[in-house]
Amino acid sequence: MIRLMPTTFQEIPRERPITPLLDRADTPAGLRRLGEAELDTLADELRQELLYTVGQTGGHFGAGLGVIELTIALHYVFDTPDDRLVWDVGHQAYPHKILTGRRKAMGSLRQKDGLAAFPRRSESEYDTFGVGHSSTSISAALGMAIAARLQNSPRKSIAVIGDGALTAGMAFEALNHAPEVGADMLVILNDNDMSISRNVGGLSNYLAKILSSRTYASMREGSKKVLSRLPGAWEIARRTEEYAKGMLVPGTLFEELGWNYIGPIDGHDLPTLIATLRNMRDLKGPQFLHVVTKKGKGFAPAEVDPIGYHAITKLEPLDAPAAAPKKPSGPKYSAVFGQWLCDMADADERLVGITPAMKEGSDLVAFSERFPDRYFDVAIAEQHAVTLAAGMACEGSKPVVAIYSTFLQRAYDQLIHDVAVQNLDVLFAIDRAGLVGEDGPTHAGSFDLSFLRCIPGMLVMTPSDENELRKMLTTGHLYAGPAAVRYPRGTGPNAPIETTLEPLEIGKGVIRRQGRKAALLVFGVQLADALKVAEKLDATVVDMRFVKPLDEALVREIANSHELLVTIEENAIMGGAGAAVSEFLARENLLKPVLHLGLPDIYVEHAKPAQMLAECGLNEAGIEAAVSQRLQLLGS
Repeated sequence: MIRLMPTTFQEIPRERPITPLLDRADTPAGLRRLGEAELDTLADELRQELLYTVGQTGGHFGAGLGVIELTIALHYVFDTPDDRLVWDVGHQAYPHKILTGRRKAMGSLRQKDGLAAFPRRSESEYDTFGVGHSSTSISAALGMAIAARLQNSPRKSIAVIGDGALTAGMAFEALNHAPEVGADMLVILNDNDMSISRNVGGLSNYLAKILSSRTYASMREGSKKVLSRLPGAWEIARRTEEYAKGMLVPGTLFEELGWNYIGPIDGHDLPTLIATLRNMRDLKGPQFLHVVTKKGKGFAPAEVDPIGYHAITKLEPLDAPAAAPKKPSGPKYSAVFGQWLCDMADADERLVGITPAMKEGSDLVAFSERFPDRYFDVAIAEQHAVTLAAGMACEGSKPVVAIYSTFLQRAYDQLIHDVAVQNLDVLFAIDRAGLVGEDGPTHAGSFDLSFLRCIPGMLVMTPSDENELRKMLTTGHLYAGPAAVRYPRGTGPNAPIETTLEPLEIGKGVIRRQGRKAALLVFGVQLADALKVAEKLDATVVDMRFVKPLDEALVREIANSHELLVTIEENAIMGGAGAAVSEFLARENLLKPVLHLGLPDIYVEHAKPAQMLAECGLNEAGIEAAVSQRLQLLGS
């Protein structure tokens, strides 16, 4: 019996729902023992369970609701984990986790030492490929299919990719390669935005069943053998088939690349999904199934606002006491950037804004509305975003690329070759720098200072508060060459923000507190904690501001007047800002003890940001303990 789903945010269940079928089907083996007639009820129970689970922990939301039926069908038809199922990005993988033996552990999702936010090989044998960034699934599944063939293994390889992720060049590189090697694999396009086709209904579903059937495949191969003996006959027949399919289904692009395209079909119609997957399971060569789903399916608020319900925070019990009012904090760093972008666009008509599908996250909504002709969302295509900016800069525009630190890694070649080598005026506003919390190491911005400071000509800046961010953005915009400002997720210390567009003097740090013995050289937002530590230890605090060019004169002055230099950064210690200080001291033969505080040579696992900083010794207590211990060693 199908039960009514919650229709408001407040109705999300606070207690675990009663799910008799899911109790029997929380592993794929148990799922496959159910009858097909029971699967619609199972989907209802799984949707209820997902709502309850995410309500307890917070996390990605809408995407998982949209693939309930698809997840059930895949594990029902395919012999997972022997058959390899690869999810793209992984936002939609919570139902997969629930059905693969991790239901009882879902309460630990995204928490320290708990389940990861994304599929992870070390977590389960059903997570065949670790993800977090988009557009990798087809390449990974293709590699698995080729390996299976080399090993004479009959196992299947299936990639599930969304219509957004399909916009990235890497996905098309894999789509182009698979037919060339004749890979036996299945790609499922989860189209949850109607971005490719709205042609979903009875006729489309019926055609999908016919075109994916063994009977049709056998007839097609038989006709090919007969017609291939007649000059030109098979080519005419093949093109006639393509044109006929093209009139009814939107798969011409994929067919031309060499894929057998089936669809689009309703991704919430379990009988059609199961029948089509069974038909396609044993077909040879590259197979492409297009399913159309609705993000947030079954929960009305998420269906209406899929962006707003992409993820939700943990729900408090309905009878929970009112939370104490939070201390006032500053605006989010991304909001400071968004306001600056609009202000600078008013002042400089050459400015253009570019984002790879992060309009809301990078706070470009207001800019996109006020300056639509100067706003460019290139979809999930970071490499293209950077080279697009380079092309614009060649013609006198002043592009600002708003991009997350972890995603800039995907465009490193373009950053060097297309922007920096040509010394083009491109400003990179690098959001989510440092540790970002529950999404874990795939989303952490741990390496940008290391990979930026080694590039000749780059201007690299690290603001310590909101006002510094605004000034540095102006500095980077006016700089003649490539510039980068990296800033963290979340809010700042609520520093007063000047409304002017004044730049900083390039390469100049500022002494924020004068002390003795130890000098804390801070690159970024740890400045507030460093000042607290300095009060206890009577240390000097320097807001270094610039990673490149380094304020060498100030470092020399501080080195000559202090017993210990301490560099502090929320970046990998290896090759980071602190390394720049040590390199300068070594080059100048300034023999001085240096303590580097930053991210250790590990992938810092998901937890609350405060927990992650404490683990790395980058909170107030950690900084104080490390400096005190080093001073004691020097004293002894």
